[in-house]
Order: sequence, then structure tokens, then C-alpha cells
Amino acid sequence: MSTTFYVGLDVGTKTSKAVVYTEAGEPVATGRADTPWSFVPTGAELDANELLEATKTAVAQALADCPEGRVAGMGVTSMAESGVLLDGAGQPLAPVIAWHDTRDHLELENLGQAVTAYDFAATTGLPFRQQWSLTKHRWLVDNVPAARQAVRRLNVAEWIVRGLGGDEATEQSLASRTGWLRLAQRSWWTDTLEWSGAAESLMPQLVTAGAPLGRVSADAGVPRLTGAVLTLAGHDHQAAVVGAGADGPGDELDSCGTAEALVRTVAPGLSPNVVAELAEAGITTGWHAVADHWCLLGATQGGLALQRILALLGKDRADLPALDAEAIALTAPAIQVAAPPFGRLDVLGVADGDGPAHLWRAALEAVTDQAGEIHDAMSAVSGPHRTLVVTGGWSRSEGLLAVKRRRFGDLVRAEAAEAGARGAALLAAKAAAAAAPVGGSS
Repeated sequence: MSTTFYVGLDVGTKTSKAVVYTEAGEPVATGRADTPWSFVPTGAELDANELLEATKTAVAQALADCPEGRVAGMGVTSMAESGVLLDGAGQPLAPVIAWHDTRDHLELENLGQAVTAYDFAATTGLPFRQQWSLTKHRWLVDNVPAARQAVRRLNVAEWIVRGLGGDEATEQSLASRTGWLRLAQRSWWTDTLEWSGAAESLMPQLVTAGAPLGRVSADAGVPRLTGAVLTLAGHDHQAAVVGAGADGPGDELDSCGTAEALVRTVAPGLSPNVVAELAEAGITTGWHAVADHWCLLGATQGGLALQRILALLGKDRADLPALDAEAIALTAPAIQVAAPPFGRLDVLGVADGDGPAHLWRAALEAVTDQAGEIHDAMSAVSGPHRTLVVTGGWSRSEGLLAVKRRRFGDLVRAEAAEAGARGAALLAAKAAAAAAPVGGSS
């Protein structure tokens, strides 16, 4: 009997990770490609076609090492907020602006004249701040003339699925990060669409993660993937919830990547006042990659802050075990590390005798305190957590885990090395099971 495999592709801020899994969810091969950003004073942007080619490279690498068997499906999860604008021929018209790019600060001020911060938060589930798609879109419309000719707008994962031959769709957890979706109604908000120079006609149909969206075409250029069922696996943090098995009652996922995100899975229906209060605490409420559920998600740039401190110390990931061990042996230092959601990182209070380990310990404490504030606000709404599951690249830092245990108690490090990719593959298996057979009907 032929072995069946599923591919999970996680298009992240730093890299695209492709992992091939068995039907039992065990990894058998991996591939990776850098996310092709061009860095600019306000952050970063990229060419959508270059990103598509990078993801194909990652997938081809993984499939090259995959044992013999049939690849039945592929799920794609990605960073959110960034979007691809297409012309009538399906070609990108403008650069893709990074989710953390700050060029849209004036657009945010302008948005405040059209809608109050409370109404924005209560309607969309998002804090009134930079990051969301609508202010980036407004910047593009105002500054890149070709953007005004767009007939379609896709989130990153949706662009990759389309580029591989799949159907156009908007996945609900990615749509919830745009500022255009009315949370309670799960429908587009005309007011913010019009303000940003967008229209509902730009948006494909709304779908839930795991819905089958066609098959990989022979023209995609990844021969072994041809014919595999495609699906969207949603926002990378929510896909990681699925991959880490952290979507049960009381479970909380702490995804420690470039952005550190704490994720709770809750039933729909929180009141607009509660949604607005969560937004005031920096916590988003949106539709989940898990069907029929909402997601509470609070994020910091904790991973980015740690990477900046590591670079400031002239060290890299290979130095981490020794640095962690030395830092955890110290008492908490008086050094203060301030890492705001956007902008520069500030270090205060370095004294004579302080060394790299002191600064590293201070950074670990600072990012954990930020995560702790989010955790406490979520718990006030959804109750105490049952299990804290930690995943992501920074979960490999024993120093960070030691500080987290002191703050949160017991935790579980996810067994899946790439929880987002695993979640995408599990959702691909769901889509493949639901798809009509080739040449037939379901």
C-alpha cells in the first residue's frame, strides 16, 4: 500500500518552512528558504513573486528528501496583516509591506478622524494601533499609483495557494487581522473599507481553515506536488495551536517566534465591551483557524527584542546555551530593558560589573513580564489556564523557559519542532478528506 503524505508550509517573517508529514503527523522531511525582504528605513517590504518562488524552493527541498509515496494535500499558514494587490491578470501591482513596518503612522492618525478607537476595537476586535492591513493599504493607495488599479487583494498564505493553482479565498483568521472584518457578524465593514480606498469586491469569499481550495497545478513547477489538495491554514499562530494540540478547554499556546504570541481558543460571542477592553490591553479577538471558535491573541515583539540584544552582545544562537546558563545563575539584575511593540529597544541602568549575562537575564525578564501582562488579561476573561504549551524558535532557550516557569508555573514544550507547519499539514489532511476525487464528485 502506498504511503500518503501531507505538506505543511509556514510562511514566516524570517523564513518559509516546509515540512512533509505522515498521516500520523510525524515529520519525514523539511525544507527552508529565507523570506526575501528588502529593508527600508521604516521596516521592510518584498516582491510577491519572489516570495512565491522562495516558498516553492522550501517545498521542493522538503519533497526531495521525502520517501516514496503520494502527496495528498498541502496546507499554507502565514504571517498576517501583509497583503498582495493583484491586477486583472493576477499579477502583483505593489510591494508587500511587512506587518511590523511603521510607514503608516500618519494613516493611523487619519483613521482616528473617521472612527473612534473604541468603535474600531469593539467592531473588529483589534487595538487601535499600527499593524493592521487597512492602514498599509491606505498608504499604498496614496503612494503607489498602480495600487489603485487592483481588482483583488490577498493575504500572504492566500497568495501562495493561488500561486500554486488553488482557488482564491480569504481565510477568516487572516481576515480578522485586517481591520476590515466585523467580528460579530463575520462580514466586511464598509466604513473602514471605504476609508482605506478598498472595496468588498477586492476580497474573495470568506472560508474557514481546512476548506479544500482546488489542487496544485502542473504549472506550479513542483512536480511531485501536482494534484495535491490545497487549503489555507490561517494565521501562523493559530495554525500552531492546531499543530501543538493546544486547542482544548483551558489550553494556552505561547508561540515564541520573532513575535511572541499567547493564544487562547474561546467560544464566539464575547460582548463588544469585553472585546474593546481586551483590545485596550493589547489583546486581539478574532475568528480562529479552529472552526466555529474565536481566538484571543496577545502579541509582543519579544523574540525580536531578544534577537536585538543577542546581536548587541555580539553573539548568535550557537552562544545561547552558555549565555542562558550564566544568566539564570544570576539574581535578577537592576538593568531595565524596554521593548515597545513598535520602535527602538531601550536599555537602562547598566552598572559597573554588569556583563553580557546580566543584560541577557534582564532581557529575558522583560519579555516574560510583557507576556505575563497579556496572560493575566486573558485569564480575567476566559479563566485560569489548564496547560501552557510553548513552541517556536525561542522555546529552545533554556534561559527563557526557566524565567517563564517562575512566572507561569509548569509548562509543556511542544513536541512538534514546527508547530505551525504541522497544523497546516493536519488541516491539509482534513481538506483532502473533504475534497471531491479527481474526475468525480464528492
